[in-house]
Amino acid sequence: MAHNEAISAVEGAAVLEALFHQSPAGLMLLDTELRILWINVNTPVLKTGTPEEITGRHFTDVCDLSAPGEVETMLHGVLESGAPARGRRLGVRPKGAPGPEYRFSVSAFRLEDAQGRILGVLTEILGVTEYEKVRARLRLLDSVRDRVGQTLDVVATCEDLVQAVVPDLADIAVVEVVEAVVRGEEPPPSPLGREVPLRRAAFARSGGENQGQAHPVGDVRALPFPTPYAQTLTDLKPRLVALGPETPWLAAVPQRAEAIRASGVQSLVTTPLTLRGKVLGLMSLYRTDQGDVYDQGDVTLAEAVAAHAALCIDNARRYTREHTIALTIQRHLLLPEVATQTTVETAHILVPSETGGGGGFDTFALSGARTALVVGEVAGRGGIHAATTMGQIGTAAHALAALDLEPDELLARLNDTAISLAQERAALPPGDPMPLTGSCAYAVYDPLAGTCTIALAGHPPPVIAHPDGSTEIPHLPSGPPMGRTDGPPFAATTVSLPDGSVLAFYTPSLLHTSQSPETLQRALAHTDRPLQDLCDDVLYGLRDDTRHGDVILLLARTHTLPADQVAAWHLDSHPKAVATARTHAQHQLTHWGVGEETAYTTEMIVSELVTNAIRYGTPPVQLRLIKDRTLTCEVHDRNALAPRLRHAKTIDEGGRGLFIIARLAQNWGVRYSVDGKIVWAEQALPPANSPHPQQRS
Repeated sequence: MAHNEAISAVEGAAVLEALFHQSPAGLMLLDTELRILWINVNTPVLKTGTPEEITGRHFTDVCDLSAPGEVETMLHGVLESGAPARGRRLGVRPKGAPGPEYRFSVSAFRLEDAQGRILGVLTEILGVTEYEKVRARLRLLDSVRDRVGQTLDVVATCEDLVQAVVPDLADIAVVEVVEAVVRGEEPPPSPLGREVPLRRAAFARSGGENQGQAHPVGDVRALPFPTPYAQTLTDLKPRLVALGPETPWLAAVPQRAEAIRASGVQSLVTTPLTLRGKVLGLMSLYRTDQGDVYDQGDVTLAEAVAAHAALCIDNARRYTREHTIALTIQRHLLLPEVATQTTVETAHILVPSETGGGGGFDTFALSGARTALVVGEVAGRGGIHAATTMGQIGTAAHALAALDLEPDELLARLNDTAISLAQERAALPPGDPMPLTGSCAYAVYDPLAGTCTIALAGHPPPVIAHPDGSTEIPHLPSGPPMGRTDGPPFAATTVSLPDGSVLAFYTPSLLHTSQSPETLQRALAHTDRPLQDLCDDVLYGLRDDTRHGDVILLLARTHTLPADQVAAWHLDSHPKAVATARTHAQHQLTHWGVGEETAYTTEMIVSELVTNAIRYGTPPVQLRLIKDRTLTCEVHDRNALAPRLRHAKTIDEGGRGLFIIARLAQNWGVRYSVDGKIVWAEQALPPANSPHPQQRS
């Protein structure tokens, strides 16, 4: 047993020798009064002299602690209870020595002899300064990645950036962005020219104060030369700069120099905001604490922060560019002023969405003094693709309307076009925008019958306000949204509209902005008010929320065509009816005061149309003349077969009727009805004889 005890004593001494002289951890042996009995030589930060000079002194006389009272309480607790304390984090610096505070992990264990007598406490001190710096930097980088890039606005992204780095990485942070980037334009390549202007997009200071800026946020100017700012954007390398009263380049920037001196700045890191070799801007970070100046690790962190910020700023720039293009396309697609026809008075509101370009509307003239009303919206992601898709659908709607199709037939053909566009999109390489669907309402107002025929494709029905102040939302069947192959067939419904009724078509996005069909009904109850006033009332009730798409409201006040602007005659199915038709037309044109040249052309058109109807059509035959924005000649018969334009040969005796009409008329076509067809031709009226359209309110 004695031999074993001797071996244990020897081994124990060897262990202590190894611990106190070779262990990388700092070790201190304290007595019960917390005086230093022994300290190893591997913790120079904890001493002001040799171990012999430190031995016997109270540990608080040797170390500057961030919380000395807390440490003493911890050590006394270990001595009293015997329970060890592990991993307490402390801030420590050499007693009376300048420089930054060091971070340590402190553990303490009570020492006892074989009889249980308390001898003191052993403290183990591990340096965790660099470890905690790395962890803090990683936490800050994670915070930047979480906070920066949540918005698609360049300036807002820069503001999020400075808020994310102050105060953990900088006491003062400034972000300056190339002015063209703020507008969504392509950033310039490096090196950045001295004359390229940058906008001060964001500024932040620890404590929330914005005083002491060299230039206000929003200021636009080129970077001064020669300075670290300009040089950083020349070679795209970050700069770590120690600042003092004699820093030479400060003379080139007197305003910045004054702000730097007033703020007590000690060090500066300038980091370029670049992406793929193009310059987006500059991030400047300042520290005012003399004991916490920047080091190379901070520069590395600033580069990582700048890389993420540059990507987010470029995303916002691209969105700004796409949004601007989308709105430009949309403005060109939409008429500057919606056309007001003689019998239809219109007004509208358009509130573009944040994504832009997804909605559209139009009114245009059809044959027979009719007016088409169209409102549509592309669903899904907005932007250029939504705007161009809406433009393609709108162009197709115009082309199909020229064929005089019924609203339900037009929507069916329009849906075929949308499906074709969707298939083209689906064939694009991965990563390109997905196919878009859309909704559409198409209506045709007939002022002669006082009716409106409406067809819907995944679109809400219009609100109808009657002259007596009553309103209604008609129950209309709706086909599938544009671009869909499933769903019920499209259907058209005809509603009667008294003179002075108001139709309100709107995009589904209107319902997401605190409006509802019922509130829209209440706003439209006073139909005697100017239409633009009614639009404004609806606009003022909108919530500032355009995330769901373009908010469009199209109001149309309808009027019947005065009876004295229409003349109709039933004709016998006999060749002599051609002469009779010419005589009727001549008398009516004279009554209307139509000029001789226009009257002569109209008589020739009447002759050819009536001749074709009698020769190839089915009785009864009716001739109708309409004097509206144009002079229209219509011939109706019960044969559903459409005439075909032929280019007759020289030796042919006939077949030139429609060719003559096409040369004489401004426009012509065939419109089908439930009991046959109508062949029509339009001529422009001289300005002096054209009717005066009603003034828009």
